[in-house]
Amino acid sequence: MDTLTVFFIAVGLAMDTLAVNLGVGTQAGISRRSIFRLAFHFGIFQGLMTLIGWVAGSFVAQYITNFDHWVIFGLLLWIGIRMIRSGLGKTEETLLPDPSRGKYLIMLSLATSLDALAVGIGFSLMQGNILTASLIIGLVSFLLSLAGGFLGKTLGTAFGKKMEILGGAILISIGIRILISHLT
Repeated sequence: MDTLTVFFIAVGLAMDTLAVNLGVGTQAGISRRSIFRLAFHFGIFQGLMTLIGWVAGSFVAQYITNFDHWVIFGLLLWIGIRMIRSGLGKTEETLLPDPSRGKYLIMLSLATSLDALAVGIGFSLMQGNILTASLIIGLVSFLLSLAGGFLGKTLGTAFGKKMEILGGAILISIGIRILISHLT
């Protein structure tokens, strides 16, 4: 597998991290540090899950592909609904906890990196340097996620709680898109 092909695969994988961090960035009160931390973890998880998928090979594929879309959908739906409720709330106290910490960080990182695990399994069938591929995928995910977070923060500052509602809707729509694409 050549570097250009890996780069395009990385961009495709990073679209979910970009969109999720765009949605999270719209949350009122989200700090630049939180956006960076989330983007960093998205990059790490994408790269590591690709490597883990490659190591696991086709053994894991039969177990993951049957339900990964339901897990992703459930996590994004839950977080999206909480963001919408927060955006509809009248006070700042209804905001979500910092999504770049604790269980939210783990859930978002896992939800956006399950596809990378499947890609890693596919890579196990091809010739190429998996370490280079994993690094490219992780770096592209980090950079696009970071860009999405800062764009979301800019939009959130300009439009307030409306952008938080939109961010929640984006997360839910990503979950629905993933679910539909796996079911059809």
